[in-house]
Amino acid sequence: MVIKHYFLSLISQNKPSRLFFSLMTTLLFIALSSSLHAASVTATLNKNVATENEVVQLTLRADFSDTGNGPDLSPLERDFDILGKSQNSQFSFNLGTSTALNFWVVTLMPKSVGTFEIPPIKIGDHESQPIRLTIKSSPQLLDSNGNPPVMLKTEVSEIEPYLQQEVILSVKLYTSVALQNANRSVPSHPDLVIERLTDDQMNYQTVNGTQYQVITRDYLAFPQRSGLLTIPPQSIQAMINTSTGRRMIKVQSEPLNLQVTPIPASYTGDAWLPSSKVTVSTTLDKSNDAPRIGDTLIWTINISAKGALPEQIPTLDFNSTRNYKLYPKPPKFDNQKTADGVTGSQSITVEVVPTEQGTLTLPDINITYWNTETRAISTASASTQAIEIAPLPNTSSKTNDATTKKQTINEPLPAQTRSVAPISLAKKPVEKEVQSNQTTQENGLDLKVLQTNDGFSLRHYLIAGLLILAIVMLSIWTIIWLKRKKSQPEVNYQVPTLQEFAPLSTTDEQSAYRALIECCQQNNLPSLRPSLLEWARHRWGDNEIRSVDDIKRLTSVHVTQLLMEAELMLYSNNPAHEWQGQPLADALDEYTSGQAKPSQASQLKTLYPNF
Repeated sequence: MVIKHYFLSLISQNKPSRLFFSLMTTLLFIALSSSLHAASVTATLNKNVATENEVVQLTLRADFSDTGNGPDLSPLERDFDILGKSQNSQFSFNLGTSTALNFWVVTLMPKSVGTFEIPPIKIGDHESQPIRLTIKSSPQLLDSNGNPPVMLKTEVSEIEPYLQQEVILSVKLYTSVALQNANRSVPSHPDLVIERLTDDQMNYQTVNGTQYQVITRDYLAFPQRSGLLTIPPQSIQAMINTSTGRRMIKVQSEPLNLQVTPIPASYTGDAWLPSSKVTVSTTLDKSNDAPRIGDTLIWTINISAKGALPEQIPTLDFNSTRNYKLYPKPPKFDNQKTADGVTGSQSITVEVVPTEQGTLTLPDINITYWNTETRAISTASASTQAIEIAPLPNTSSKTNDATTKKQTINEPLPAQTRSVAPISLAKKPVEKEVQSNQTTQENGLDLKVLQTNDGFSLRHYLIAGLLILAIVMLSIWTIIWLKRKKSQPEVNYQVPTLQEFAPLSTTDEQSAYRALIECCQQNNLPSLRPSLLEWARHRWGDNEIRSVDDIKRLTSVHVTQLLMEAELMLYSNNPAHEWQGQPLADALDEYTSGQAKPSQASQLKTLYPNF
């Protein structure tokens, strides 16, 4: 508006030379402004020299609006870990022109020490200039007492356990500073079945003058192979605030060695059960105060094993005798987890039906196990109190009636004047005796008239007619039904196949196998079962695969063990994200390729054969 008034004043003053000069100056100013706001990409760092495990922020600026999908950060992945990215946009208007500014702040963590060059970053059709960054080795972080801010320690309850004996693995995290974005590792070993024991426990300890917050996380471990087993070091990675800025730390513990003892030669039990204590109790509940033959009694057996899972307790065999019949129900499993370990228990209910009167005595329950405290074989036993079984209430009367009937039958029959054949087989003429109430005496004689009818009566003809009519009506109805059935079109009701009921989502076995391996590598435990069934149905067909148990039957022992471990972790209190699927992916690769890998352990005896 000011420029317009200025031009009008020049025209009114009749100064064309001044008007031309001012117009050229304005055009030059616009051209210079356009050149100053040319589209470009600028990259800057918050620091050009950083220490090891220190976070670096890269800021990208684009002076144009058409940025497409944003910056291409793939060139940074070779030397840096990309921890995060944020975006900001600004717009400005001046003298009828608009300017767009887009900013991206990328958080980077260098992977090693040295001098790196951040390559040009492309945004849209433009790219930035390369930048040099120097990473120096950082001294160890210590406080004024010479203690590190974070420590990680591990310990086990038993260094020399027996095969499949409970081992409590404790991982203790000592922190004197606040941790951000902490990522802890999960204990794993191909020859150990590991699951969480209890929730994290927190307390405070003072070590060398520094007060630490101690978070203890306990695990249950059951060794599946005798010999030396090494538990890998546990690690934690987190961000902390230091005097020089945010810094990432990586701390790991020392490895642990377990010398697993095999099953002793002196153990004579049928099933191996290592436990510190096994208890057995039984009860026999009566249906009434005076049970009789045929009544149902409830026999309850409770077995608990300290330091063992309920699946490790051996199964009991129940055999009926001439005195009673036994009908056992499936056992109920339960376990109780405390800081001292796990106690597995089985509750078995058996229905007992007495078949003879007298004293009912049930067999003793004996559980043989290896006492891990005394390191000797032990037996836990329990006896059931005997009860009296009364006879049936009408047993004596039935016996007396049978004796009476037998005596009556054995008595001789009286003399018979005619046939003694059964009534249904005797053929007798129908006699009709008619005796006149009036007695006629002729020539001094009494007359008595007997009438015999050997023919059919009206009743017989009526019954025969009804039978013939019923047969005719039934025949007519049958003929009509057959004609209607032939006229109706046949409808085939077919049961839908498994492919129709649950169609496959992949096209072939290779694609299903790749999806399964990707699921294992991503530690996606909830998606493991459908991915396994998808691949197995491609490989063996729907007729062979109905559940994961069929996959265990068709694959190797190593794959079966890893699947059982995954199921145990899925149905336990263990969080699903702690499952490590890489061992299962390696085992599947070994099975499908037929080539053993050097890192594979020998095939082991499984902990739960019926799991």
